[in-house]
Amino acid sequence: MRKLENSELDRKSITDFKEAKKTPIIIVLDDIRSLHNIGSVFRTADAFLIEKIYLCGITAIPPNKEIHKTALGATETVAWEYAKNVLDVIENLKKEKISVYAIEQVENAIFLNDFKVENDKKYALVFGNEVFGVNQDAIKLCDGTIEIPQLGTKHSLNISVSAGIVVWDLFCKFDDSIVR
Repeated sequence: MRKLENSELDRKSITDFKEAKKTPIIIVLDDIRSLHNIGSVFRTADAFLIEKIYLCGITAIPPNKEIHKTALGATETVAWEYAKNVLDVIENLKKEKISVYAIEQVENAIFLNDFKVENDKKYALVFGNEVFGVNQDAIKLCDGTIEIPQLGTKHSLNISVSAGIVVWDLFCKFDDSIVR
């Protein structure tokens, strides 16, 4: 077994990425304080050909040196848009017939391992503030909530880790013809 060289990884160019078929997932980041978390989510979105990221509220926007430090150029590939109010974003996504789910620990949340994707749907995933999570008004507007099951003492994951787990899980659940 040998580690692959960068030249063997078949990386897409920025143009190839922009023209590639996207995974039918949109990420909504609301009031994310950590610039490193924002950059990490961009990198995850790039890795799985995510359609778009919405940056809402106090979430910083590119170009930003601290975001770039962890995004490593993904802000140039992944489509993104800033919106002041996450509630407006959720309402607009729902008008476009996109299924919107908050990633949060709430009553009657669907555990991630039990969540089923429908291949003919597009999903938006709302991730909230590092301390307060997704705000209650946003949760009320969503079609549902997904919870990452946790067994330890903290029951809390870093936002960028949560995004990576949920995006990977949904990516795997889509039919191969949808995401590859």
